[in-house]
Amino acid sequence: TKKIILIGNSSYAGEIKKSVFSTLNFYLPAQGVMPMHCSANVGKDDDVALFFGLSGTGKTTLSADPNRVLIGDDEHGWGPDGVFNFEGGCYAKCIKLSQEAEPEIYAATNRFGAVLENVAFDPQTRIPDFADESKTENTRSAYPLEFMPHASRSGRAGHPKNIIFLTADAFGVMPPIAKLTPAQAMYHFLSGYTAKVAGTEKGLVGVEPEFSTCFAAPFLPRPPAEYGNLLRDYISRHKVDCWLVNSGWTGGIYGVGRRMPIKATRALVTGALDGSLKEVSFRTDPYFGFVVPTSVSGVEPHLLYPMKTWKDKAAFDETARKLVRMFQENFVKYENHVDADVRSAAPEVRLAAE
Repeated sequence: TKKIILIGNSSYAGEIKKSVFSTLNFYLPAQGVMPMHCSANVGKDDDVALFFGLSGTGKTTLSADPNRVLIGDDEHGWGPDGVFNFEGGCYAKCIKLSQEAEPEIYAATNRFGAVLENVAFDPQTRIPDFADESKTENTRSAYPLEFMPHASRSGRAGHPKNIIFLTADAFGVMPPIAKLTPAQAMYHFLSGYTAKVAGTEKGLVGVEPEFSTCFAAPFLPRPPAEYGNLLRDYISRHKVDCWLVNSGWTGGIYGVGRRMPIKATRALVTGALDGSLKEVSFRTDPYFGFVVPTSVSGVEPHLLYPMKTWKDKAAFDETARKLVRMFQENFVKYENHVDADVRSAAPEVRLAAE
């Protein structure tokens, strides 16, 4: 082949980097390297964390932590020597970007040299209006890694200690964080549940649930189980702790409930990464089968019990069961390619056992 990539009729410059990412997703697994749609950072004790998730789930936001060094915000490889970044910059969503909520990304975006994509601005003052979504909600800011005050200069680090799967649950029934077994981790990695948010795709209005295998379905030329088995092998070999974080909705479905408070999400992620979350007590979620902390300092107690955030408990039960069925129906195509323990990690199995 000539190895030529053609891109047409797009106002989204991300197509360029995703084309390169798709190419790497084909070549690297054959070399024993796991290509990943994730952000990554590392703490003072060289503890590496990976954040998997689709657009709008919080990869860039949550990996930009002033107490940790940013390795990269979107695409990485995991090989025999550890994790490495595919890119030399960041590509942050900047709709409704504020200095209060995301100070580091805001500062980088307002520096000379940052490239703003589809962002409206005042023609007189040339000041960007990050709240304006007249062109698209998928506004972007591209800037070099060194614009981040805590960015890695090498783009390399050791093996991960924690993996976090991010989902923007549009149904509002998943807890803000859950601890996963290795089998559950592979199940949720292959499921890739999240939500498509208005503006991230042409013609999409509102929010629709989406199952995007490996949190990267459009970019995977190989069979999904190949990536899943490679990731599970690395998780097992390096004894990685895995978590599922809902950065989506609480208190009701999209349009009724509210977005999960970023302050709570940050507190829970910090607890997972510093090890303190492993010391708290857990309960088993009756719908999804994973374990959820019963209380965490700095987090509103009711957030950890999704049903308590809903006014209509019967509606919550009906909605949760609906999402469980969606998981089951989606996973049928993988059942012949995974081990029995991964099949038994399905939410509906746990629900039936309650």
